[in-house]
Amino acid sequence: MIINAENRVIGRLASKIAREAKKGEEVHVVNSEKSVISGDKEKVFEDYKQKYERGGRHTGPHYPKRPDKILKRTVRGMLPTNKEAGRDAFSNVKTYLGVPLKLEEDVEEVEVKQGDDLKNRNYVKLGEVSKFIGWTPRGEK
Repeated sequence: MIINAENRVIGRLASKIAREAKKGEEVHVVNSEKSVISGDKEKVFEDYKQKYERGGRHTGPHYPKRPDKILKRTVRGMLPTNKEAGRDAFSNVKTYLGVPLKLEEDVEEVEVKQGDDLKNRNYVKLGEVSKFIGWTPRGEK
């Protein structure tokens, strides 16, 4: 299953991905930097900055900067990774920045939960949040 994350709320999308991965399906998520986090922009930035800066260099917890890795970590939080079945399900989840050439023709729009529409909602793109906490995309300096 290949899911396009563009303009999808990250929490609702992650629960859908986790459900499919638990069934044993291999899930590929493309355009992860274009998924959205609902909420006030300043509050979202503050929350993710605090998550990233928490812990020590050697002790953790280590929080990713890249949007695809943030999305994958969000999915990990919805799986029982302390059990073998959860670890197996998590290994079936692959996230990508943009759309890789090998997956280009098979991308599908997936219905998530109701309430996933973005009109009348404050939101921030996951790519913006990543740039705020220090991620620089390839080619930019």
